[in-house]
Amino acid sequence: MKFNTQLIHGGISSDVTTGAVSVPIYMASTFKQTKIGQAKYEYSRSGNPTREAVEKLIAQLENGDAGFAFASGSAAISTVFTLFSSGDHIIVGNDVYGGTFRLIDNVLKRMGLTFTVVDTRDLSAVQAAINDHTVAIYFETPTNPLLRITDINAITTIAKQHHLLSIVDNTFASPYIQKPLNLGADIVIHSASKYLGGHSDLIAGLVVTKTATISQKIGYLQNAIGAILAPQESWLLQRGIKTLGLRMQAHQNNAQSIFNYLKQRPEVAHIYYPGNPEHADYALAKQQMVGFGAMIAFELQPGYDAEAFVENLQLITLAESLGALESLIEIPAKMTHGAIPRAIRLENGIRDELIRLSVGVEDSSDLLADLTHAFDQII
Repeated sequence: MKFNTQLIHGGISSDVTTGAVSVPIYMASTFKQTKIGQAKYEYSRSGNPTREAVEKLIAQLENGDAGFAFASGSAAISTVFTLFSSGDHIIVGNDVYGGTFRLIDNVLKRMGLTFTVVDTRDLSAVQAAINDHTVAIYFETPTNPLLRITDINAITTIAKQHHLLSIVDNTFASPYIQKPLNLGADIVIHSASKYLGGHSDLIAGLVVTKTATISQKIGYLQNAIGAILAPQESWLLQRGIKTLGLRMQAHQNNAQSIFNYLKQRPEVAHIYYPGNPEHADYALAKQQMVGFGAMIAFELQPGYDAEAFVENLQLITLAESLGALESLIEIPAKMTHGAIPRAIRLENGIRDELIRLSVGVEDSSDLLADLTHAFDQII
């Protein structure tokens, strides 16, 4: 099946018991066993038919061995990191979600894991960061919020040479645009609240594993830790995934229109967008991704008030999160990345004036009119 067909018919797409074309929401905590130990499902933390449907779907879409659904993206990330033990060393990309930084800095370090932060686009820096205790390389691509692109195949090649796990956060791209497992990654993570869910109505995280060995480990940890996705959210997520192809086409078309508009605005000092031919990673993005996504970050020229700009928008919503039908805008330094100390943010290129825009699927002319209105208010 082609990808857009897989979105609708992949995984478990109907109910084998009744023939319902929508998998039911199985609100059951436990399941009857005809004989001890002989049951497909025992307890919903260990397995639930509705959750299994979305887990099998994401595994197929990412070309993985197995998928695992969690209560949030942070729960998915936390569970993956519990693969490691005190004293293990992990290389982390320097441009990651603020919540990931918070988890690493305030929780995982306290538990004895050690980390080296590098720009994963710099392969020599990645090589230099590897030591005798290194067990994994963790990175986002495109990154949040600066839309940097890391060469997945190059990083996974390094990882394999040193017997390390490679873990890729694929949230900004989704499997519609990019499939890290095909490029050598061992584990893919999604904040499924974003493009996969797509409707700002659920919190969820997904993990997809490349091999049966890793699948068994993640499956054990999912059950042992218990941060599983509930049946209703599992159903909502599967429903959202079915329209991913249609939404991503509209998202990307609008993003291209907004990029073309922003580059003509004299108030804009810099635009971060993989589809920008002047973007440092443009060639790699064209090679590695099918499309450029719908996230755009930009900085205003000195003297213009970024907070006033976002607060004067009338259609585009000032809110955290991304990947929804509606366009969302935020200031990372004050919102999504506020947990990162300012000195570290600035070192990584996240300036106080940076604005991150998640382009929705509204009519592009309305979005452009709203941006024009906001610019007019700060001139």
